[in-house]
Amino acid sequence: MHHDAVMALSPLLILAGTAIVVLLASAFCRSHRLAVGLTLAGLAAAFAALAVAWPHAPRLVTALLVIDRFALFYMGMIIAATFAVVMFAHDYLETNYGPVGADAESPTFRREEFYVLLLLAATGAAVLVASVHFASFFLGLELLSVALYALVAYRRENGLGIEAGVKYLILGGTSSAFLLFGMALVYAALGSLEFAGMAHSMTQGAAGGLLPLAGVALMIVGVGFKLSVVPFHGWAPDVYQGASAPATAFVATVSKGAVFALLLRFFGMLQVPRHGSVATAVALLAVASMFAGNWLALLQSNVKRMLAYSSIAHMGYLLVALLAVGAWAPIAVACYLTAYFVTTLGAFGVVAALSPRSRDADVVEDYRSLAWRRPWTAGVFTAMLLSLAGIPLTIGFIGKFTVLAAGVSSNLWLLVVVLVINSVIGLFYYLRLIAVMYRLPAEGTAVVVASPLPQMSRAALFILTLALVALGAYPAPLIRVIQACMAP
Repeated sequence: MHHDAVMALSPLLILAGTAIVVLLASAFCRSHRLAVGLTLAGLAAAFAALAVAWPHAPRLVTALLVIDRFALFYMGMIIAATFAVVMFAHDYLETNYGPVGADAESPTFRREEFYVLLLLAATGAAVLVASVHFASFFLGLELLSVALYALVAYRRENGLGIEAGVKYLILGGTSSAFLLFGMALVYAALGSLEFAGMAHSMTQGAAGGLLPLAGVALMIVGVGFKLSVVPFHGWAPDVYQGASAPATAFVATVSKGAVFALLLRFFGMLQVPRHGSVATAVALLAVASMFAGNWLALLQSNVKRMLAYSSIAHMGYLLVALLAVGAWAPIAVACYLTAYFVTTLGAFGVVAALSPRSRDADVVEDYRSLAWRRPWTAGVFTAMLLSLAGIPLTIGFIGKFTVLAAGVSSNLWLLVVVLVINSVIGLFYYLRLIAVMYRLPAEGTAVVVASPLPQMSRAALFILTLALVALGAYPAPLIRVIQACMAP
């Protein structure tokens, strides 16, 4: 590769290199603090390298990857989200991981590998957002997925975590089989594994017939599993509940965001929304995900399961923007994903920070009268929930507004109406949890203000809340950055 190609790939190379460095450092020195320090330093360096790669974009690096502003924007989101998850994971693992009285050097108590897995998953996600070839698409997806299987089941003493990891492994393998078979059918019909080659074949009319259509349908099924859209959503609530809160935050944001960015590039290059049968299938997935996600979230008494079903509904909202045509569609997706990342990381960050030893704070009763015990934390969680609901002056409102604008501009009126109805439904279960937090303590109960949250979690939640409010009140800088990155 030439010098320019190496510079363009520098964020990806630093991510992969950091994973190797943390792995080797952990092999020679078992130190949680060292592993966290190296991980945060590597992520900061990778984020800084985005500025190094920017002048070299767009650049095609072999036939597999393209480093353009689209890829760099989503790499930045992935790196920033991983940074926040590492901060939450440090305090969570310090407080919660391992049985009471366990030796810190025992195999069941070691924490360092958690960060290696996070870095490997982030590297796979970065490969996904830069992919323009089915080979890199599949390699990036598998690097992301295999690391996530281990992250979900990381707490070996937790039966729910092991169960969640096994379920995720089986369904992840099934979705990969669908993807591979779909890719094989498309290759058999069009003779190319490159997105650009497929687009050329489609413009020449070579995409007609049952074979390529069946291949695209199978790939939509495989991607639907990864995004947990209905009817491929069955794994999501169990995995969210069984995995540790930091791992759940990573699955809900980085994993889904990377797959959706890849899907946006794929649909854009192939102009898939203009093909009626595929567009109809995606629209049905969107409607089913919005209704099923919100209605099932109404029935939950477990906070992590409620957020899992909520994320299914949010994927349905995003599919509306995916179906839109024109320059506004990628901007709407980027705005919504940014809002979704900030609020979902903040929500699961609160869950992680409040989790007592040996279990997560995922029962509604854990949040009863929280405002009287931890007023600052209750305020942060309230802001995150209101943002997920799309209330004005939060970044969630900006994201939902851009999706609505994209749908209206493309005359997707039925989907827009369904989105508005489901936003109202979703507001109910968010407000129900907020009401629990601000409920007066039982009469005769002494209210004791709890000690402050751990330092790194507190700092991460402060930054996320600041971003939520600042970008919600004044979104112009964010929209300008997104417009510059999404411009063709």
